[in-house]
Amino acid sequence: MTDDTLLHTTFASRAEFFKREGELITRLAREGQKPQAMFIGCADSRVMPESLFGARPGDLYVMRTIANIVPPFGTAHESTGAALEHAVNHLDIRHIIICGHTECGGLKALDSHVDALHDPAFAAWLKYAREAQTRVDKRGVESAKRHRAIVEQNVILQLEHAANYPAVYKALKENRLELHGWLFDLHGPLVYSYNARTHSFETL
Repeated sequence: MTDDTLLHTTFASRAEFFKREGELITRLAREGQKPQAMFIGCADSRVMPESLFGARPGDLYVMRTIANIVPPFGTAHESTGAALEHAVNHLDIRHIIICGHTECGGLKALDSHVDALHDPAFAAWLKYAREAQTRVDKRGVESAKRHRAIVEQNVILQLEHAANYPAVYKALKENRLELHGWLFDLHGPLVYSYNARTHSFETL
């Protein structure tokens, strides 16, 4: 598909979008963005945060990565650190949401022994989720529930990673920020929220 074809086929949806949200976008362009939440989700095309949560322009500051991974601080992933710092230090974000989802291809790839010669970046990236798989396998979770358990543990693991970035850590200590772990079920409209007190995911 050429650029011209892609632009042509999407014109109607863009026109409808600006008809509906044009005034708001113009105001945001003039006044700047002031989102209250940062959404860190998977790059999977089936995960559409604005549609899932009814967000309008300016509501969500979005970062998407394979398997909603937040590399640990100090691993030289400046793009992740820059996004977190900008959200917390400059946009005064009050909530950071890390959202995993069922049927995550990135997490399923942990079992497929990714060829580091063929996909070196992909293989290196997935190592930041490997601990989630290890935690689940140490518990001996039954096969039918294993993937869901890895998705849950990966959300928890990435919350731990995010909390160690200096900007996030400082904001948490000063009670200016809250971290939330969510899990979106692709098979239905349910989103589950991680409860740190009970160490479980509960229906929102």
